[in-house]
Amino acid sequence: MSLIGNIIWLIFGGFLAGLGYILGGLLLMLTIIGIPFGLKSIRLGKATMTPFGKEVVEADSGGGCFQLIFTIIWVILFGWEIAIAHLIGGILLAITIVGIPFAKQHFKLIPVALFPFIYDLR
Repeated sequence: MSLIGNIIWLIFGGFLAGLGYILGGLLLMLTIIGIPFGLKSIRLGKATMTPFGKEVVEADSGGGCFQLIFTIIWVILFGWEIAIAHLIGGILLAITIVGIPFAKQHFKLIPVALFPFIYDLR
């Protein structure tokens, strides 16, 4: 069932959304400071392309103060906009019965988009 959901997701916007994350991540990686954010953006793009059959888990990182600093910077600069986009997309899809499984995927992507240094989609 997740294969069919992922195919439909890709056809109706998931591919373009994931491609946007990946291209944004590549642009972020043009600077040395942007490399960690670009890597997380690319990972988020891959997760956005195929969210069915995956679950939100804690990221495998060492933690520490850099994780906290990167999370704060991400939330202020990128995360809240991406999370609001997933929230609005999920609400719009949840209005229809057919869109409910896709709305669940948008809602599942919100914590990963908001805190990619803390959560991951696997």
